[in-house]
Amino acid sequence: MSWIILILVGALCGWLASLIMKTDAQQGAVANILIGIVGAVLAQFLFGNLLNIGGQAAGNGFSFWSIIWGVVGSVILIAILKALRVLR
Repeated sequence: MSWIILILVGALCGWLASLIMKTDAQQGAVANILIGIVGAVLAQFLFGNLLNIGGQAAGNGFSFWSIIWGVVGSVILIAILKALRVLR
């Protein structure tokens, strides 16, 4: 059951980040899920472990703050992908 929640939260975070970064038209459902999951892991590493800003909320579990941190990490990931010209 945790894999289903991971996929759903990843899809939500990736979709919200793609709307913020205006890349929704070129991303499909699978890209949203992957960007959301990798973005949440990136947020956990950057903000939770490296900077100690997010505490336990960054990329950990299913809560309002974990979704917010997942979206922030996904936005950072999309910005990196746009800089590398993977996304337009």
